[in-house]
Amino acid sequence: MRITLLAVLGLALPVALAGQAPPGACTHRGTPADLAKRPSPLDSVEATIDGAVVKVCYGRPSARGRTMLGDVLPFGTPWRLGANEPTRLYVPFAADVAGVHVPPGTYSLYVVPQQASWEVHVNKVVDRWGIPIDDPVQAQDAGKGTVAVETLATPIEQLTMRLVAGPTSALVVEWGKTRVHIPIKKAG
Repeated sequence: MRITLLAVLGLALPVALAGQAPPGACTHRGTPADLAKRPSPLDSVEATIDGAVVKVCYGRPSARGRTMLGDVLPFGTPWRLGANEPTRLYVPFAADVAGVHVPPGTYSLYVVPQQASWEVHVNKVVDRWGIPIDDPVQAQDAGKGTVAVETLATPIEQLTMRLVAGPTSALVVEWGKTRVHIPIKKAG
């Protein structure tokens, strides 16, 4: 009996652990076939900041000839900063994100875009659909900060993010004629 129980546990434990995503893993709702059918493809970016890997997972919507920021996505309205699930940020160390101090972990990001600045919200709930961003979602904010908008000469068709490491590490977000730098630094 003891050998059987150990054998069952030996087989069951790896299966149970396989269902848990490792820290920083991009997780999405649906089968791989369903995910491949989405009009906004999934993407992720990562960079080593202060010796540890920071990662962002997001959906990449396209403008398709539309003016997105300020029109389809009205100024002053919360936006999930991507498509489908919320954009997720994994920081393996205590960090300041847009001036918001957070312990190590995974957070969702959403923004309230304006013409000259964006309000960046760091939220503690990551396992949800990206919308609505209502009072119960906002009640889970770890905090918010403001970043300036930079105007681009040439529009960017598809939402693009990149992590830039260095003395002024940041998540750089570009879409349409808009670019913002969301500072990310190790708290200390």
